[in-house]
Amino acid sequence: MTDLAILFEHPQWFAPLFAALDARGVAYRAIHADGFAFDPAATAPPARVVFNRIAMSSFLREPEHPIFHAAAALAHWQERGARVLNGAGALAIDASKARQLSLIAGLGLAIPATRVVHRAADLSAAAAALRFPIVVKANIGGSGAGIVRYDDADALAAAVADGAVPDSIDRVLLVQEYVPARGGTITRIETLGGRFLYAIEVDGGGSFDLCPADACAVPGRPTITMTRVDPDPALIEAAEAIVRRAGIDVGGVEVLVDDRDGVARFYDINALSNFVANPLEILGWDPHARLVDWLAGIIAETSK
Repeated sequence: MTDLAILFEHPQWFAPLFAALDARGVAYRAIHADGFAFDPAATAPPARVVFNRIAMSSFLREPEHPIFHAAAALAHWQERGARVLNGAGALAIDASKARQLSLIAGLGLAIPATRVVHRAADLSAAAAALRFPIVVKANIGGSGAGIVRYDDADALAAAVADGAVPDSIDRVLLVQEYVPARGGTITRIETLGGRFLYAIEVDGGGSFDLCPADACAVPGRPTITMTRVDPDPALIEAAEAIVRRAGIDVGGVEVLVDDRDGVARFYDINALSNFVANPLEILGWDPHARLVDWLAGIIAETSK
């Protein structure tokens, strides 16, 4: 049986990972989400270790996206004995901003004030308990998709009446207080194996699209700036607790300091980390090397 299989959707995003695996001589099977089918009666998974690399933003690239198909395949392979990294449970958290916020708040950490609804018609009533400006978010987003700011109740009501509010592929919407980020920046804390890997400060100039990876730096996307930072140990501890509770093996957590009250509010969990663009320039080292080291260790464990 193959030691490692990687389920992915966006070839460009994972070229650095494949190159790092090739350089180390780690054999793997790359499974593109398009064009593959799995047999629910099959007794063997595609590899001893399966690494899920499906992005929530995949629905932006293809209406026939693989998110829910991947969830079924990952659960099946895990049931058949594979060690699934960022498995079906992690994907379920990644695919629900509502569940993310519930998980974070359940750990006693601060989040933006939020209400969750399933009908656009309910947004205005839900927003009445919040302070404007607010944002409406798609439950399944990615790369800032499905986020719109409304500065007052009339603007939100007009958008609802016009059918112009965001939608979500799972029919779940969040209405949330817009949190002004202190200094205009957010902090993304990356983890590997449940432990802190690095952190960057991201300034998107007010954009909601804060993807820090190389593959996101394409024409038409907002320009963002990134700086390596050393977060407060309490924030690192919180991020590690979040990914452990979410069952995320490799992923990032985003936090900002609310300029209204100085409270650090966690607001996003991302189980698909492409790592920072220009890592040697920004970090001074390449996180893909450490990821491959970690994967090789997992493979060794499962081969015993």
